[in-house]
Amino acid sequence: MAIPKRKLGKTGEEVTILGLGGEGILRTFGLERDAYALINRALDLGITYCESARAYQGSESYYGKALKERRKEIFLTSKSHARDKDGALEHLHETLHNMGTDHIDLWQVHDVRTRRELEEIFGPGGAIEAFVEAKEQGKVRFIGVTGHHDPAILRSALELFPFDTVLMPVNPAEASHKSFVEGVLPHAMEREMGIVGMKVYLRGLASRVPGYQSMEPYLRYALSHPVSTVVIGCDDLRQVEQNVLFATRFEQMTDEEMGEIVEYLHPFARQLMYYKP
Repeated sequence: MAIPKRKLGKTGEEVTILGLGGEGILRTFGLERDAYALINRALDLGITYCESARAYQGSESYYGKALKERRKEIFLTSKSHARDKDGALEHLHETLHNMGTDHIDLWQVHDVRTRRELEEIFGPGGAIEAFVEAKEQGKVRFIGVTGHHDPAILRSALELFPFDTVLMPVNPAEASHKSFVEGVLPHAMEREMGIVGMKVYLRGLASRVPGYQSMEPYLRYALSHPVSTVVIGCDDLRQVEQNVLFATRFEQMTDEEMGEIVEYLHPFARQLMYYKP
């Protein structure tokens, strides 16, 4: 059974509801063989949305070595955490080189957290100038923004620039604490943006929650929102295959089911969202 697809907002693109995240085994160095196998297994199983970031260690290079002739099969994304134009352009140069491509489909302003960062990114000489220039030159097709620290900051970013996509947390714990679903998602929908969910499994902590130790309810919860896709980093082939299985048999959660899992996680939602090992 094929992974269902959804429209990526106003981009006109259709992507699988499950994307391969740039973390997990991909956020390492020196594991080329394992990363190659994982990326190609994800593509063989039908995943079309592939994510990375300049900050994710060897992730971009792993994609570059694995994709080659398969580049046209996927919607390829990456991110820059630079806050100034020159730094962002340098990141893009490195990204394109590492990924072995002349363009990426989506380039994202990475992990916006503070008002100070907003001023830097959108002020004179700020990173957003690099993003606009790159799109004009055909080096990137679409521009996005990401954040998982403060929904108010991410919402402000949406008001400052007509982004094509937004990447944000969508899980039943964040619903009880600094909710991006309440604070950002409606505004993204108004702008017809592609909405990409992350932190679906609470950075892997979901498996520690008694009563909800299967990952499937968390994926169902995220996909029951009006997201285009969700990205999940994987440690091994088993996790890729399990996530694909969950995605192929996805069924919309009822409001009652969604309320139950949110209520169950509420007492330790903050702890799950901000856990530091």
